[in-house]
Amino acid sequence: MGAPTLAAHAEAAHARSRLARVLVTALLVVTGSGALATSAQASGVLPAGAQASGALPAAALPAAASSDDRPTFYEPPAGVPAQPGRLLRSEPMDFFLDPARTVRAPGTATRVMYASTDRSGRPVAVTGSVLVPASPWRGSGSRPLVAFAVGTQGMADRCAPSRQLSAGSEYEGAFLSGLLSRGYVVAVTDYEGLGTPGVHTYMARRSQAAAVLDSVRAARSMTGAGVPADGPVALAGYSQGGGAAAAAAELAPTYAPELPVVGAVAGAVPADLAAVGKALDGGPYAAFALYAVGGLAAAYDIDLTSLLDEEGLARVRQAEDECVGDSLPRHAFVRSTALTRDGRSLSDYFDEEPWRSVLADNVIGERRPAAPVLVTHALADDVIPYAVGRDLAKRWCARGASVRFSTTAVPTHVGGAAPNFAEEYAFLEARRARVPALSTCPLL
Repeated sequence: MGAPTLAAHAEAAHARSRLARVLVTALLVVTGSGALATSAQASGVLPAGAQASGALPAAALPAAASSDDRPTFYEPPAGVPAQPGRLLRSEPMDFFLDPARTVRAPGTATRVMYASTDRSGRPVAVTGSVLVPASPWRGSGSRPLVAFAVGTQGMADRCAPSRQLSAGSEYEGAFLSGLLSRGYVVAVTDYEGLGTPGVHTYMARRSQAAAVLDSVRAARSMTGAGVPADGPVALAGYSQGGGAAAAAAELAPTYAPELPVVGAVAGAVPADLAAVGKALDGGPYAAFALYAVGGLAAAYDIDLTSLLDEEGLARVRQAEDECVGDSLPRHAFVRSTALTRDGRSLSDYFDEEPWRSVLADNVIGERRPAAPVLVTHALADDVIPYAVGRDLAKRWCARGASVRFSTTAVPTHVGGAAPNFAEEYAFLEARRARVPALSTCPLL
């Protein structure tokens, strides 16, 4: 009786979790993400008029995998070599565009594990996916590669993009398919601790940047997979992925100088975590603040018992075992004053150590990207304040970078994703064609 009862409870819990994700996805669609379906149509994933039929767009919040067990592939070797980007193992994988697993992406997919570095430069194993178009490359020169950094997936291992792609539940799958349709090889990192053992170091600037750049190195080392070792490289991402892509653009000249990075697209970049944290507190996306507290504490080895009370610690630990579709409804509108030991808000700690140094270390915009960058941000972003993205562009411009800042006049953070990807496709095509990059720095 014991085993069936446990299985029944697990299945019921999974059903409740899926229902919550569906409800949250529907809410996001109503409040501003209807444009996602338009982007999916543009990428060739959805037929024109699909949104009008009442169906949810293919780009939805990720569904948790059916099991919390970590597949053997994701267990790192005993010793990770101090060779960033070294391919440790690989295996074929599926890439579906729908949860029913009926529509395959236009290409082949390979799950990879590779060596990278944490925020201190120590070796760490990271997993990811390498996607190769099915059609032959007809452009000039070698086929280009895009290192795509995904947006917030959650903190649990089952949220890893490489697992979500196989399940058909990766909410950015339509956009990845669009890149494949345009002939790009795509390397998608899972980030440190997402899929692999340990806590996902969410929002740790250097760790995320290294994971992105090392995914390119690993992909280019794959023999017989259709990935050229000498093609141009671009970086792209939105939200968490925008931060990772932006940080990778800054880090590339010193960390991976051999990579021919020709451009980067960074949308809705959380470039100033202090400002973002204040905006999230007590709002519908409060779960993201819990992710950041847990992720940064793991990256910097911070003991949270001096900061959080029992409820605060319990919520952070709970969030570490959730995907974003679980966390958003569960932690919505939670105020940090109800989670700290002394009743102060988290932002009250931002000027105190260790958080002052941690937040300063994770500001993006203090280093000049060598390649041209497109920065996009929705004017009415309800997660990452518009001023954060604009200030990032200003800081880069002041350091002599080539920056085009694009303001999108759409509501909400989710709503800003579709126009970001539309601009991304055009920007990447221009970089591939070696069209001179347009800078809007004089206008900022």
